[in-house]
Amino acid sequence: MMLETDDLFDDGEHIMYVNGEYRDDSDIGKLMHDFCCWDPNQMLLNEFRDVTRYYKETEKGVSTMCKVMEDMRNESIKFGENKKSFEVAKIMLEKGKYTLEEIKDISGLPLERVKELAGA
Repeated sequence: MMLETDDLFDDGEHIMYVNGEYRDDSDIGKLMHDFCCWDPNQMLLNEFRDVTRYYKETEKGVSTMCKVMEDMRNESIKFGENKKSFEVAKIMLEKGKYTLEEIKDISGLPLERVKELAGA
């Protein structure tokens, strides 16, 4: 949310901030510790340690993780293009000089999405 205007970013992202330095004997404190561990043998939570070992140390787990990372990379590239298209369309709408069809053609967004952005 933009604090100055109380407008949502509307970018499809959901971001949660946590203090990764937090440590104590609670499950959250242990989880923050485990998130910072590269070596599963140093992890405190059994379930997290076991899953991490699977994805880091077994052939099937490594293969699965490689596929997930590749998919995430591809989605990130796709989302980056969509985000830029979204920004271009918003600027064009703000200028008020372009038809919805022109915005669609220039931004690459589907006409329905442009109409949505325009509140039409």
